[in-house]
Amino acid sequence: MRPAFLVLTLACVFLGFCTAFATGVSIDSLLFILVLVGALCAHISVNMLNEYHDFHSGLDFKTQRTPFSGGSGALPSHPRIATIVLWFGLLTLLMTTAIGIYFIINMGSVIGTTILPIGMVGLIIIITYTKWLNRMPLLCLFAPGVGFGLLMVVGTHIVLTSAYSSLVWLVSLIPFLLINNLLLLNQYPDMQADASVGRKTFPLVFGVKRSNIVYAIFMIAAYALIGLYVLVAVLPVISLIALVPLPLSIFALTGVIKHQANIGNFPQHLAANVAATIITPFLLGLSILIS
Repeated sequence: MRPAFLVLTLACVFLGFCTAFATGVSIDSLLFILVLVGALCAHISVNMLNEYHDFHSGLDFKTQRTPFSGGSGALPSHPRIATIVLWFGLLTLLMTTAIGIYFIINMGSVIGTTILPIGMVGLIIIITYTKWLNRMPLLCLFAPGVGFGLLMVVGTHIVLTSAYSSLVWLVSLIPFLLINNLLLLNQYPDMQADASVGRKTFPLVFGVKRSNIVYAIFMIAAYALIGLYVLVAVLPVISLIALVPLPLSIFALTGVIKHQANIGNFPQHLAANVAATIITPFLLGLSILIS
């Protein structure tokens, strides 16, 4: 399940909850619990299906495993549970789907119609990420940010408010950019192994130097948006606290510029990248909640 990684889902759902709370609506606790369970099941499903496919393709036996990349290593050590992992991944996917259908049926035609494409895109990403999206470098680059940064944040807001909001779409761009960077950097240590099984991740196709440039652009854009939103009063001044993790992202960038594809041997830079990706949306949501 990669439980430590599920904190990212909590941060994204929390941000969507905060933008919903800021509208002044009364938050239905049952809906919030269903949103949280559905989001966690989606994340667990993609993790477990990824573990199964990486084991089945032989990739798990070739990766340079780090705390943040290369899989958990559970299945190579316990191959007999592979089928259980597959079925549990499918079960959690079914649970996410069932919760989504509940929202569509019970939230009226207008909001239900809005939730439907969000849910469908999410399911497509879960099902296709490991076997197909990883062979398309641009889709592979943007899929994580779309799934977590856009769909989870915006979906949470819409379910809890039964309304549209320009605020949540604008705010969701920040985790979208950071989460793209999270997965981008974590692909560096796996480049040789990924190539051996036919994957075409962004670093593999376009090279490490161009990937570093993309990381820098996404990082600058994410934190610049925070400042811009405060400047034009989309966000309150207190939202500037979400800039606090910026040094962590800079530390990750300097590390990958220095160590290139060997970044896996210096996990402190990968850890900084993960921390920035989780802390920034949390602080952003907290600032909206406080204001």
